[in-house]
Amino acid sequence: MSIFLHADSRVIVQGMTGAEGMKHTSRMLASGTQIVAGVNPRKAGTSVTFDVEPYGPMASSVHSGPRDIPVYGTVAEAMAATGATVSVLFVPPAFAKAAAIEAIDAGIETLVVITEGIPVQDSTAFVTHALTHGVRLIGPNCPGIISPGQSNVGITPADITNKGRIGLVSKSGTLTYQMMFELRDIGFTTCIGIGGDPVVGTTHIDALEAFESDPDTDMVVMIGEIGGDAEERAARWISEHMTKPVVAYVAGFTAPEGKTMGHAGAIVSGSSGTAAAKAQALEAVGVKVGRTPSQTALLAREALAQL
Repeated sequence: MSIFLHADSRVIVQGMTGAEGMKHTSRMLASGTQIVAGVNPRKAGTSVTFDVEPYGPMASSVHSGPRDIPVYGTVAEAMAATGATVSVLFVPPAFAKAAAIEAIDAGIETLVVITEGIPVQDSTAFVTHALTHGVRLIGPNCPGIISPGQSNVGITPADITNKGRIGLVSKSGTLTYQMMFELRDIGFTTCIGIGGDPVVGTTHIDALEAFESDPDTDMVVMIGEIGGDAEERAARWISEHMTKPVVAYVAGFTAPEGKTMGHAGAIVSGSSGTAAAKAQALEAVGVKVGRTPSQTALLAREALAQL
Protein backbone atom coordinates (compact mmCIF):
# COMPACT_ATOMS: atom_id res chain seq x y z
CA MET A 1 0.00 0.00 0.00
CA SER A 2 0.90 3.69 0.07
CA ILE A 3 -0.65 6.95 1.23
CA PHE A 4 -2.38 9.69 -0.77
CA LEU A 5 -1.05 8.38 -4.13
CA HIS A 6 -1.50 4.95 -5.68
CA ALA A 7 -0.91 3.05 -8.93
CA ASP A 8 -4.46 3.72 -10.10
CA SER A 9 -4.32 7.49 -9.45
CA ARG A 10 -5.35 9.36 -12.61
CA VAL A 11 -3.51 12.67 -12.83
CA ILE A 12 -4.05 15.94 -14.68
CA VAL A 13 -1.40 18.66 -15.04
CA GLN A 14 -2.41 22.31 -14.70
CA GLY A 15 0.11 24.26 -16.72
CA MET A 16 1.23 21.21 -18.70
CA THR A 17 2.03 23.23 -21.83
CA GLY A 18 4.51 25.54 -20.08
CA ALA A 19 8.23 24.83 -19.98
CA GLU A 20 8.25 23.30 -16.48
CA GLY A 21 4.98 21.51 -17.04
CA MET A 22 6.23 19.93 -20.27
CA LYS A 23 9.54 18.82 -18.74
CA HIS A 24 8.06 17.23 -15.67
CA THR A 25 5.04 15.72 -17.41
CA SER A 26 7.51 13.87 -19.61
CA ARG A 27 9.38 12.62 -16.54
CA MET A 28 6.20 11.62 -14.72
CA LEU A 29 4.98 9.67 -17.75
CA ALA A 30 8.36 7.96 -18.06
CA SER A 31 8.17 6.85 -14.43
CA GLY A 32 4.75 5.24 -14.87
CA THR A 33 2.37 7.93 -13.63
CA GLN A 34 -1.06 7.85 -15.25
CA ILE A 35 -1.13 11.36 -16.73
CA VAL A 36 -4.51 11.61 -18.45
CA ALA A 37 -4.84 15.30 -19.36
CA GLY A 38 -3.45 18.78 -19.24
CA VAL A 39 -5.30 22.03 -18.53
CA ASN A 40 -4.77 25.32 -20.35
CA PRO A 41 -7.73 27.56 -21.31
CA ARG A 42 -5.82 28.99 -24.28
CA LYS A 43 -5.02 25.57 -25.76
CA ALA A 44 -8.24 23.67 -25.09
CA GLY A 45 -8.99 21.03 -27.70
CA THR A 46 -5.37 20.42 -28.63
CA SER A 47 -3.02 17.68 -27.50
CA VAL A 48 0.66 17.40 -26.66
CA THR A 49 2.85 14.51 -27.77
CA PHE A 50 5.50 13.28 -25.35
CA ASP A 51 8.29 10.90 -26.33
CA VAL A 52 8.35 8.53 -23.36
CA GLU A 53 11.58 6.82 -22.36
CA PRO A 54 10.81 4.65 -19.30
CA TYR A 55 13.01 4.87 -16.20
CA GLY A 56 12.80 4.02 -12.52
CA PRO A 57 11.24 1.01 -10.73
CA MET A 58 8.29 0.88 -13.15
CA ALA A 59 10.36 1.03 -16.33
CA SER A 60 9.58 -2.54 -17.35
CA SER A 61 5.84 -1.85 -17.30
CA VAL A 62 5.90 1.52 -19.08
CA HIS A 63 5.52 1.61 -22.86
CA SER A 64 8.15 3.64 -24.66
CA GLY A 65 7.43 5.89 -27.59
CA PRO A 66 5.07 8.78 -28.33
CA ARG A 67 2.15 9.50 -25.99
CA ASP A 68 -0.58 12.01 -26.83
CA ILE A 69 -2.07 13.84 -23.84
CA PRO A 70 -5.23 15.92 -24.46
CA VAL A 71 -5.54 19.49 -23.22
CA TYR A 72 -8.79 20.81 -21.74
CA GLY A 73 -9.87 24.33 -20.96
CA THR A 74 -10.84 23.73 -17.34
CA VAL A 75 -10.14 21.26 -14.56
CA ALA A 76 -13.84 20.33 -14.45
CA GLU A 77 -13.79 19.41 -18.14
CA ALA A 78 -10.62 17.37 -17.74
CA MET A 79 -12.04 15.49 -14.75
CA ALA A 80 -15.33 14.78 -16.50
CA ALA A 81 -13.55 13.42 -19.58
CA THR A 82 -10.88 11.36 -17.84
CA GLY A 83 -12.03 10.49 -14.32
CA ALA A 84 -8.96 12.17 -12.84
CA THR A 85 -8.71 12.42 -9.05
CA VAL A 86 -5.29 14.11 -8.73
CA SER A 87 -4.01 17.40 -10.14
CA VAL A 88 -0.48 18.75 -10.07
CA LEU A 89 0.00 22.46 -10.53
CA PHE A 90 2.85 23.96 -12.58
CA VAL A 91 1.82 27.60 -13.01
CA PRO A 92 3.56 30.90 -12.17
CA PRO A 93 3.03 32.28 -8.65
CA ALA A 94 0.67 35.04 -9.80
CA PHE A 95 -1.80 32.49 -11.16
CA ALA A 96 -1.40 29.76 -8.55
CA LYS A 97 -4.24 30.86 -6.27
CA ALA A 98 -6.81 30.91 -9.08
CA ALA A 99 -5.59 27.57 -10.46
CA ALA A 100 -5.70 25.91 -7.04
CA ILE A 101 -9.18 27.20 -6.25
CA GLU A 102 -10.40 26.06 -9.67
CA ALA A 103 -9.21 22.51 -8.98
CA ILE A 104 -10.72 22.51 -5.49
CA ASP A 105 -14.08 23.81 -6.73
CA ALA A 106 -14.06 21.16 -9.47
CA GLY A 107 -13.95 18.46 -6.79
CA ILE A 108 -10.41 17.16 -7.20
CA GLU A 109 -9.46 14.75 -4.41
CA THR A 110 -5.73 15.53 -4.22
CA LEU A 111 -3.96 18.69 -5.36
CA VAL A 112 -0.16 18.96 -5.50
CA VAL A 113 1.15 22.54 -5.76
CA ILE A 114 4.77 22.59 -6.93
CA THR A 115 5.04 26.36 -7.50
CA GLU A 116 7.40 28.34 -5.27
CA GLY A 117 7.25 32.04 -4.50
CA ILE A 118 3.48 32.18 -3.96
CA PRO A 119 2.50 35.10 -1.67
CA VAL A 120 1.57 33.82 1.79
CA GLN A 121 -1.79 35.61 1.56
CA ASP A 122 -2.62 33.60 -1.57
CA SER A 123 -1.42 30.32 -0.05
CA THR A 124 -3.50 30.94 3.06
CA ALA A 125 -6.59 31.48 0.91
CA PHE A 126 -6.34 28.31 -1.16
CA VAL A 127 -5.07 26.10 1.69
CA THR A 128 -8.08 27.18 3.75
CA HIS A 129 -10.34 26.56 0.75
CA ALA A 130 -8.93 23.06 0.38
CA LEU A 131 -9.44 22.27 4.06
CA THR A 132 -13.07 23.43 4.02
CA HIS A 133 -13.76 21.33 0.90
CA GLY A 134 -12.04 18.17 2.11
CA VAL A 135 -9.29 18.27 -0.52
CA ARG A 136 -5.85 16.80 0.22
CA LEU A 137 -3.48 19.63 -0.74
CA ILE A 138 0.27 18.98 -0.80
CA GLY A 139 2.54 22.03 -0.98
CA PRO A 140 3.02 24.73 -2.09
CA ASN A 141 6.73 25.06 -2.84
CA CYS A 142 7.31 21.33 -2.66
CA PRO A 143 8.74 18.49 -4.78
CA GLY A 144 5.45 16.60 -4.65
CA ILE A 145 4.72 13.02 -3.70
CA ILE A 146 6.00 9.66 -4.93
CA SER A 147 4.90 6.13 -4.11
CA PRO A 148 7.83 4.20 -5.66
CA GLY A 149 6.76 1.54 -8.10
CA GLN A 150 3.26 3.02 -8.29
CA SER A 151 3.06 6.71 -9.17
CA ASN A 152 5.08 9.91 -9.07
CA VAL A 153 3.44 13.36 -9.00
CA GLY A 154 5.79 16.33 -8.99
CA ILE A 155 9.50 16.75 -9.62
CA THR A 156 11.03 13.93 -7.55
CA PRO A 157 13.44 11.70 -9.50
CA ALA A 158 11.89 8.24 -9.78
CA ASP A 159 15.13 6.30 -10.15
CA ILE A 160 16.85 7.10 -6.84
CA THR A 161 14.98 4.64 -4.63
CA ASN A 162 12.78 1.55 -4.59
CA LYS A 163 9.49 0.40 -3.15
CA GLY A 164 9.87 -0.69 0.46
CA ARG A 165 8.89 -0.34 4.11
CA ILE A 166 9.67 3.25 5.12
CA GLY A 167 7.44 6.32 5.04
CA LEU A 168 9.12 9.69 4.50
CA VAL A 169 7.75 13.18 5.15
CA SER A 170 9.99 16.20 4.64
CA LYS A 171 9.95 19.98 4.47
CA SER A 172 12.97 19.95 2.15
CA GLY A 173 12.99 18.68 -1.41
CA THR A 174 16.76 18.19 -1.57
CA LEU A 175 16.86 16.30 1.73
CA THR A 176 13.94 14.17 0.55
CA TYR A 177 16.05 13.06 -2.40
CA GLN A 178 19.10 12.42 -0.26
CA MET A 179 17.18 10.29 2.25
CA MET A 180 15.52 8.32 -0.53
CA PHE A 181 18.93 7.57 -2.01
CA GLU A 182 20.57 6.77 1.34
CA LEU A 183 17.88 4.15 2.08
CA ARG A 184 17.27 2.96 -1.48
CA ASP A 185 18.12 -0.65 -0.65
CA ILE A 186 15.28 -0.76 1.89
CA GLY A 187 12.87 1.42 -0.06
CA PHE A 188 9.76 3.45 0.70
CA THR A 189 5.99 3.16 0.67
CA THR A 190 5.50 6.88 0.02
CA CYS A 191 7.75 9.95 0.13
CA ILE A 192 6.04 13.32 0.63
CA GLY A 193 7.63 16.72 0.32
CA ILE A 194 5.26 19.00 2.22
CA GLY A 195 7.11 22.23 1.42
CA GLY A 196 8.86 24.79 3.55
CA ASP A 197 6.49 27.76 3.28
CA PRO A 198 4.84 29.22 6.40
CA VAL A 199 1.44 27.88 5.25
CA VAL A 200 1.18 24.39 3.74
CA GLY A 201 -1.75 22.11 3.03
CA THR A 202 -0.35 18.87 4.43
CA THR A 203 1.56 18.87 7.70
CA HIS A 204 3.98 16.46 9.33
CA ILE A 205 1.11 15.32 11.53
CA ASP A 206 -1.16 14.59 8.55
CA ALA A 207 1.52 12.38 7.03
CA LEU A 208 2.39 10.68 10.32
CA GLU A 209 -1.27 9.83 10.89
CA ALA A 210 -1.57 8.32 7.41
CA PHE A 211 1.65 6.31 7.79
CA GLU A 212 0.49 5.06 11.19
CA SER A 213 -2.62 3.65 9.49
CA ASP A 214 -0.79 2.16 6.50
CA PRO A 215 -0.11 -1.55 7.12
CA ASP A 216 2.85 -1.62 4.74
CA THR A 217 4.73 1.24 6.42
CA ASP A 218 6.87 -0.15 9.24
CA MET A 219 8.55 3.09 10.32
CA VAL A 220 8.75 6.78 9.42
CA VAL A 221 11.56 9.23 8.72
CA MET A 222 10.57 12.84 9.39
CA ILE A 223 12.67 15.74 8.10
CA GLY A 224 12.10 19.23 9.45
CA GLU A 225 14.02 22.46 9.53
CA ILE A 226 14.48 25.58 11.62
CA GLY A 227 11.59 28.02 11.94
CA GLY A 228 8.04 27.67 13.19
CA ASP A 229 6.81 24.99 15.58
CA ALA A 230 5.62 22.23 13.24
CA GLU A 231 8.18 19.75 14.56
CA GLU A 232 7.28 20.46 18.19
CA ARG A 233 3.61 19.89 17.41
CA ALA A 234 4.51 16.67 15.60
CA ALA A 235 6.45 15.53 18.67
CA ARG A 236 3.35 15.96 20.82
CA TRP A 237 1.25 14.01 18.33
CA ILE A 238 3.83 11.21 18.16
CA SER A 239 3.84 10.88 21.94
CA GLU A 240 0.06 10.52 22.03
CA HIS A 241 -0.76 8.51 18.89
CA MET A 242 2.22 6.93 17.12
CA THR A 243 3.03 3.25 17.66
CA LYS A 244 5.54 2.88 14.82
CA PRO A 245 9.14 4.07 15.27
CA VAL A 246 10.01 7.54 14.00
CA VAL A 247 13.48 8.94 13.39
CA ALA A 248 14.05 12.55 12.47
CA TYR A 249 16.45 15.12 11.10
CA VAL A 250 16.16 18.88 11.58
CA ALA A 251 17.99 20.96 9.00
CA GLY A 252 19.81 23.98 10.38
CA PHE A 253 21.95 22.71 13.26
CA THR A 254 24.94 24.57 11.84
CA ALA A 255 23.14 27.61 10.42
CA PRO A 256 24.87 30.82 11.58
CA GLU A 257 22.70 33.11 13.70
CA GLY A 258 20.84 35.60 11.53
CA LYS A 259 21.56 33.66 8.33
CA THR A 260 18.73 33.69 5.81
CA MET A 261 17.66 30.17 4.81
CA GLY A 262 16.14 29.13 1.51
CA HIS A 263 12.58 28.46 2.70
CA ALA A 264 10.19 31.24 3.58
CA GLY A 265 9.17 29.36 6.72
CA ALA A 266 12.72 28.96 8.03
CA ILE A 267 12.60 31.96 10.32
CA VAL A 268 13.99 31.73 13.85
CA SER A 269 12.68 34.13 16.47
CA GLY A 270 14.97 34.22 19.52
CA SER A 271 15.30 30.71 20.91
CA SER A 272 12.03 29.61 19.29
CA GLY A 273 12.27 27.49 16.18
CA THR A 274 15.92 26.50 16.48
CA ALA A 275 17.14 23.08 15.42
CA ALA A 276 18.30 22.35 18.97
CA ALA A 277 14.88 23.16 20.43
CA LYS A 278 13.13 20.97 17.87
CA ALA A 279 15.53 18.07 18.42
CA GLN A 280 15.02 18.36 22.18
CA ALA A 281 11.23 18.19 21.79
CA LEU A 282 11.45 15.13 19.55
CA GLU A 283 14.00 13.30 21.66
CA ALA A 284 11.88 13.93 24.76
CA VAL A 285 9.16 11.70 23.28
CA GLY A 286 11.52 8.96 22.15
CA VAL A 287 12.26 10.06 18.60
CA LYS A 288 15.91 9.60 17.70
CA VAL A 289 17.24 12.68 15.88
CA GLY A 290 20.26 12.51 13.60
CA ARG A 291 22.67 15.43 13.40
CA THR A 292 23.33 14.77 9.70
CA PRO A 293 21.20 13.15 6.99
CA SER A 294 23.56 10.16 6.81
CA GLN A 295 23.39 9.65 10.56
CA THR A 296 19.60 9.82 10.34
CA ALA A 297 19.62 7.10 7.68
CA LEU A 298 21.76 4.96 9.99
CA LEU A 299 19.25 5.49 12.81
CA ALA A 300 16.47 4.39 10.46
CA ARG A 301 18.33 1.17 9.67
CA GLU A 302 18.84 0.49 13.36
CA ALA A 303 15.14 1.09 14.09
CA LEU A 304 14.09 -1.33 11.35
CA ALA A 305 16.54 -3.96 12.59
CA GLN A 306 14.89 -3.85 16.00
CA LEU A 307 11.38 -4.54 14.68
